[in-house]
Amino acid sequence: MLTVDFDRLNVGPAARVIDVGCGAGRHSFEAYRRGADIVAFDRNAADLADVEVMFHAMAEAGEAPEYAKAETVCGDALELPYGDGEFDVVIASEILEHIPLDEQAIAELVRVLKPGGALAVTVPRWLPERICWALSDEYHANEGGHVRIYRADELLDKITARGVRYTHQEFAHALHSPFWWLKCAVGVSDERHPLVQAYHRMLVWDMFSAPALTRVSERLLNPLIGKSVALYFTKPGGGR
Repeated sequence: MLTVDFDRLNVGPAARVIDVGCGAGRHSFEAYRRGADIVAFDRNAADLADVEVMFHAMAEAGEAPEYAKAETVCGDALELPYGDGEFDVVIASEILEHIPLDEQAIAELVRVLKPGGALAVTVPRWLPERICWALSDEYHANEGGHVRIYRADELLDKITARGVRYTHQEFAHALHSPFWWLKCAVGVSDERHPLVQAYHRMLVWDMFSAPALTRVSERLLNPLIGKSVALYFTKPGGGR
C-alpha cells in the first residue's frame, strides 16, 4: 500500500533514492522494483533486518532488475550520514509527525537532495487525525507516537522555507480513516473486536484484489477524508 505516487518522482533506473523512516519498507521495495539504487533508512534495527530479508528475496525472485542496488542503513533522521545533494529522490512518508524537532529533520531531507531532485513528504491529514486524537489517547500518547497534528499549509510552509519548490498535493487512503476511527473507539490494542476484524478483512481484500467499487469509492472520498496528505517538491537547479 503506497502513499507516495512514484510516477510523480521519476523513480527508475539509475535514480538514487533514500526512503527516510522506511519502517516496514513498502516504498523502498517499490523503488527497488523500478530499478533505483535505494537506501532504506530507519532508526529501528529490527524493522531494517526484515527489510533486508525482503530485499534479498526480491533479488532472488527476479522482482528487481539485476543492476538495481538496495541497502539498509540504521541512523537518525536528524543527522543523515550523507553529503549534500547525494540523492535524486528523497521520500519521508509518515515520519515527521513522530519527530519533536521536525524542522531539523526537514532541513536534512532537503540538504541531501540533489539540485533538480524530487522530495515527497506524507503525514496524517488534519481532520482524520484530529478525530483519532479525540477518540483515543492510546492512539498517539505512547513512546514513539505522534507528537503533533499538521495542517497541510503549515507543513508546506516549513518545507518551502528550506528552499525547495512546491509542485503538487494529493490525499490518500480514505478507506483507512473509518478503520482507525473504529479502532480508536473500541480500543487501539483490541485487535480481536469483531468490527475491527471485519473491517481489516475488507482492507486486505481491497489491497490484494483492487476491485473497481472500492477503488472508485476511495478516489471519490480521498479529498474529503483521505487519511494521509502527500506533498511534492523539487529542489531548484540541476537537470532532472
